[in-house]
Amino acid sequence: MDSAQILGTTSFSADDYGNIYFYKNKELSFTKVDSLGKLHGRMLLITPYKVQNVQNPMNITLFSENAQQIKFIDQNLNEIQKIDLRRFGFIKMAYVEDLQQIWLLDESTKRLLQYNFREDRIIHTIPFAISFDEIKEMLIFNNKVYFIRKNQFLVYDLKARQLFAETVDSAVKLRRENDRIYIIGTQQIFQYLPDNPHLKTVFHAPKATVVDKNSSAYFEIRGNNVYLYLLK
Repeated sequence: MDSAQILGTTSFSADDYGNIYFYKNKELSFTKVDSLGKLHGRMLLITPYKVQNVQNPMNITLFSENAQQIKFIDQNLNEIQKIDLRRFGFIKMAYVEDLQQIWLLDESTKRLLQYNFREDRIIHTIPFAISFDEIKEMLIFNNKVYFIRKNQFLVYDLKARQLFAETVDSAVKLRRENDRIYIIGTQQIFQYLPDNPHLKTVFHAPKATVVDKNSSAYFEIRGNNVYLYLLK
């Protein structure tokens, strides 16, 4: 790939169709290339956004705490829909569950909201009296709430009771594949095993600046190159 596409990347994601997505925080740009490095889309953003999920490349979601907004973009990185979250209070984190529902963590009222944006209807309002400080990522699945907070991975139930906590250096994002939860750091990827709660290291790239995975491979950026490792 052209090293200029990679240089300055602060996070990147890989979908299951051979496409790679680069986000550069310094210039607030989001770029999509295929496995040969051919450009398929690029967008410049006004405020910082977190790229939540590229597993469905037809409908990619981005969340901005600064703008209090969610964007949906298509496979060419064109905006499909925009949701203004300011009427809910102050949303610290959002998780788009599917093409109908969003979970919103409202810092102003200490609540977790389940919102059907297609019908413009709040389904559930759940008191969630925990510290919202330094929460960087959220994922909700099977009545569990998963967080990355600074250098911690945390699991709560829907009554805000903590079920698990472990230190994870430089944790960046969460990923779900079926019933498996992955914690992705800058150089390591862990799998959370709920039956006997602990974290298992599934990928380690000690010289990487960023790592990621899709359903068939692990990826790392090292220098100005992207390396791919097929899952065994």
